[in-house]
Amino acid sequence: MSGNVLKLGIPKGSLEEATVKLFAKAGYNITIKSRSYFPSIDDDEIECMLIRAQEIPRYVADGVLDAGLTGKDWVMENRVDVVEVADLIYSKQSSRPVRWVLAVPNDSPIKSAKDLQGKRIATEAVNMTTDYLKKFGVTAHVEFSWGATEVKAPKLVDAIVEITETGSSLRANNLRIVDTIMESTTKFIMNKAAHKDEWKLNKVDRLVLMLKGAMAANGKVGIMMNVPKSKLSAIMK
Repeated sequence: MSGNVLKLGIPKGSLEEATVKLFAKAGYNITIKSRSYFPSIDDDEIECMLIRAQEIPRYVADGVLDAGLTGKDWVMENRVDVVEVADLIYSKQSSRPVRWVLAVPNDSPIKSAKDLQGKRIATEAVNMTTDYLKKFGVTAHVEFSWGATEVKAPKLVDAIVEITETGSSLRANNLRIVDTIMESTTKFIMNKAAHKDEWKLNKVDRLVLMLKGAMAANGKVGIMMNVPKSKLSAIMK
């Protein structure tokens, strides 16, 4: 061990399983014990902390963490100044970006953002939603939702802004999408001071290279063959 350690935030929750699997494919085995927020990793130069993706940008910006994996959406929602080192396109269920969408009940008269003037909207992404409405000159009551956002319309709110991959949960709750507020992918982010640290930056660059390699190899199969050297050129063609 060199004495240098990279403090890395691993997203707890929806991205947790996909992140651990990606690291495993890249050659890093992360073990998460029950009720522990400090997963072990088979690299003595990395110290992992299991933190909600929503909070990772703030802890990275404040220097509590050197780096972390989180969504572009949560970087924007927290309005923090961090270095986005890499774009890693994976999510809970797929290898596609997720979407934050404006949704309303199927029978709602709301057809566009401009129809939300004075309305009530529930979302976990209050800042992003407020910024979105400002683009249309709309003032609405945007309230923070602690979860189960889809069930709040129409009884409690007029509309919701929620994250979706497939839209199946929205359809199941009789909601239709009015607009896409943003698409988000997983970002590997660094603290600005840590990014200026040569050792930490090199460590992150190597880690990102392995993660991207694992993603590029997804769906591909390795083949091992025993062939005579005389046939190698023909096979490579």
